[in-house]
Amino acid sequence: MRVSVVVISSKILSGREPDEGQPAIERMIAELPATLVSYEVVADERDAIRDRLLFLCGIESPDVIVTLGGTGVRPTDWAPEATRDVIEKEIPGIGEAMRQESLKKVRTAMLSRGTAGLRGGTLIVNLPGSPTGATENLAVLAPILEHTVEKIRPGKKPA
Repeated sequence: MRVSVVVISSKILSGREPDEGQPAIERMIAELPATLVSYEVVADERDAIRDRLLFLCGIESPDVIVTLGGTGVRPTDWAPEATRDVIEKEIPGIGEAMRQESLKKVRTAMLSRGTAGLRGGTLIVNLPGSPTGATENLAVLAPILEHTVEKIRPGKKPA
């Protein structure tokens, strides 16, 4: 399974904050098992997020794209909207399952607006920006990834 990661953070992009989540996310992707084909950072801007997702779906064509950050209620949180701009089919159950599991740990999880959907043969999923939230939500997603890739890419068996 080929996975791309898109971190949504103008602060990380500009160097004002370190990317503290990268090691944990890379470790979890390796454990799926999956191959990380790209890891990049984009600004907290709807157009920048949308354009990057479109580029990755068109050129890289990974099986899965996970976005990190931009799922909350801040004025700069645009991941779900940018994802909806790109996807052809929304899969609301993924966001619902991640929120349900997160609510067991932290009440503010109900503020997460992350979603998921398909563009062609690529599954796009919005994860929270905190390293803990991202890894916990990726753990919720992990059991259905191989099945999902098999369904959206007929004939492809995940590695």
